[in-house]
Formats: sequence, structure tokens, C-alpha cells
Amino acid sequence: MSELDQVRDRLDNVNLEILQLINERAKLVQQIGDIKAKQSMKRFDPVRERDMLDQITSSNDGPFENATIEHIFKEIFKASLELQEDDHRKALLVSRKKKPENTIIDINGATIGDGNVHFVMGPCAVEGYEQVATVAKAIKQHGVKLLRGGAFKPRTSPYDFQGLGVEGLEILKKAAKEHDLAVVSEIVNPAHIEEALDYLDVIQIGARNMQNFELLKAAGDVDKPVLLKRGLSATISEFINAAEYIISRGNKNIILCERGIRTYEKATRNTLDISAVPILKQETHLPVMVDVTHSTGRRDLLLPAAKAAIAIGADGVMAEVHPDPAVALSDSAQQMDIPTFHRFMEEMKDMTERMK
Repeated sequence: MSELDQVRDRLDNVNLEILQLINERAKLVQQIGDIKAKQSMKRFDPVRERDMLDQITSSNDGPFENATIEHIFKEIFKASLELQEDDHRKALLVSRKKKPENTIIDINGATIGDGNVHFVMGPCAVEGYEQVATVAKAIKQHGVKLLRGGAFKPRTSPYDFQGLGVEGLEILKKAAKEHDLAVVSEIVNPAHIEEALDYLDVIQIGARNMQNFELLKAAGDVDKPVLLKRGLSATISEFINAAEYIISRGNKNIILCERGIRTYEKATRNTLDISAVPILKQETHLPVMVDVTHSTGRRDLLLPAAKAAIAIGADGVMAEVHPDPAVALSDSAQQMDIPTFHRFMEEMKDMTERMK
């Protein structure tokens, strides 16, 4: 064997030793991640990383410069942190890695998550029976099966219309029953969930309550589908973990709803994070809807936003409809009137047909 071959053999052995040590280090990192998770500690500790780098470079006797050694070990540290995060995602019950197949939720014959497009339509707030019944009749004509309406309305100002409460739920149920629709409405207080079960087919948890953990746990304790909206300033990770609160209590029937996030932009009510749809579809097995009304706050943008949502892979669209938006008690500028709704649905049907 030549001298070159001998050196190459030694190099091959060193490569295998390095590989073995890197994998051994990775297992230790996973153990640390488990311990930190149990203690609710942050995975990344910059002080600890700096201490390790200082210890390594102080023992470096070349031929690599300290800067090169730091770069190499920073890449190892980065890979180790990503390994911890991958372990965390695998552990989540809502994770696609935990359950590769899509979750499909049957609500009054509407199988959300089955690959077809579904719609949730209705007024922002329940104001009276005639108002809700008029909308219910209109949406029924287009085969929509899910009627939304706010009975409990968390508002930015305490002086704005707060909803009719249980009376609003009664109105929703009556109108929905007459037109064979399912009721979707927001609950804001954990104490109201048991009472609302008699009226609702889907419990909505709104953006302002996405991290109301007691409400999330209460929704997880009942056998009723939950439509969970993303918080105004919530990251996707926070959104996913909010869903985990629900599923961890036993309720697996969760629909995620992107409804726009708060940014510096003022042209729309919120900024529709359309990229959240494929990310949520990749990261979780849950169906994903888009609320085009609250994300844009503009009636003229509802249709293009809805088309974008479906084009990028959303399972459905939520939007608000009112017989006479000009006199609506809340959010008049963003609700469709009945003729506009009919045009909206016709265009959406044309689009979905072309996509088949």
C-alpha cells in the first residue's frame, strides 16, 4: 500500500469517527431538548452557545483558524437546534408527522378536508330572526351548508354592539333548522360552552381568544367541531400550539382559519397571510379555511381574496353576508349584500369547476 493510500485510509477512519461523534452529540441534544420541554424552557440558549464556542476555540491548536472552527461548530449547533424543533413537531398531535393523512370533519353533510371547497356564510352579528332567515335562504340556494353568525361579539370598544347572547344562538338554530344548515358561532367564555352545545354544530374560537387557554381546553373537552381563528398578531407556531391545546384534551375535530394578521399596512383591515395556508397544510393534518371578510375588511376584495385562498389550497372560505349592510350593527363596510353574495358564489363555482 502506498503512503497516499495509507493516509487516505486514516482519513476515512477519521471521517467515520467524526460521524459517530456527531450522531452521539445529536442524541445528547435530543435528551437536553426533552428535559427543556418538561421544564418549559426555551430550546435556544445563546449564553450556553457562546460558552461552548469559547471553550472549543481556547483548545484549538490549529491548523484551522478560530474563526473557521467557530463557523463549523455554529453549523453543528444550528443543525442540533433544528433537530430539537423537528422532535417537537413530531410530538404534536396536530402534526402532519404524527398523522400523515388529512383529518376530514363531517358537519351536516359538509365533509371539511375532503379536497372539495366549502363555504361558511352569514352575518357578522345576529340582529334578529328576519335578518338571519333571509341570509340562510340565500346561502341554501348555492348549496352552502354552514351558517355563521355572531351571538357573542368581543369588540374592540366596550360601547360597540356585543351581540344578543343566547337569544342570538336561538335565532341561529331556528333559521338553520328551517333550511337544513349547520350553525357556526363564536363562544368567548368557557362557562358558555356547555349551554351553547344545544344550539351549535361548530364552536368558533375567535382571533382575540386564540390564546384564551381555558377556553381552548374547554372546547377540547366537548365532542363538537371547533373552528379556531388565528390571533391578530400570532405566529404560525403559536397558532398551531393553540390547536394543540384543543386536541390534547381529546377533541380531534379542529378547523384552522387564517383571518389576517396585524401589520403596518392600512389599505386593508388586516394583512391576509396567504402563505400560511400551505404552511399549515404541510405542518398539520387539519383542514384550513380563510376568512376573507376580516382579513381584508373590504367588500371589493372579498372575491379576489377568496380565489387566492382556494388557488393556494384552502379547504374553504368564510365570508359575511347581510340583507342590508348599510344598517348592520357591526362591520357594515365588509359584508356582502344578497345580490353581491350571489355573484360571489357564481364566480367561485366557475373557478372551482375549472380547477377540477
